[in-house]
Amino acid sequence: MIKRSPLMSEPTYFILAALLDGPLHGYGVIKRAEEQSDGRVRLAVGTLYGALDRMTGNGQIVVDREETVDGRPRRYFRITDEGRHAVTQEAERMEQAARIVTRRTMPRTGTAPA
Repeated sequence: MIKRSPLMSEPTYFILAALLDGPLHGYGVIKRAEEQSDGRVRLAVGTLYGALDRMTGNGQIVVDREETVDGRPRRYFRITDEGRHAVTQEAERMEQAARIVTRRTMPRTGTAPA
């Protein structure tokens, strides 16, 4: 039997994708995920930190560093090799799924219209 990874939610995918270029703090993750998803993923602060805690717990990200800005702590998160593997695997799964549909919906040359 083939072991399949659980499907990754779109917010998780874009959070991990946001961290591919380097560590970011929470607000940076929110903005990058929104930009990369063309506005489809709009993370509320509570949702983001719940996801970051979950991904930290399962080893996909780690806290890179903490600093204080205007008296408030700011944590920067970094993707791990496990997180990089997970987001890459999900991108490949989505690409394969998209190919199945696009191959079937592309106009075929040399055939008569139905």
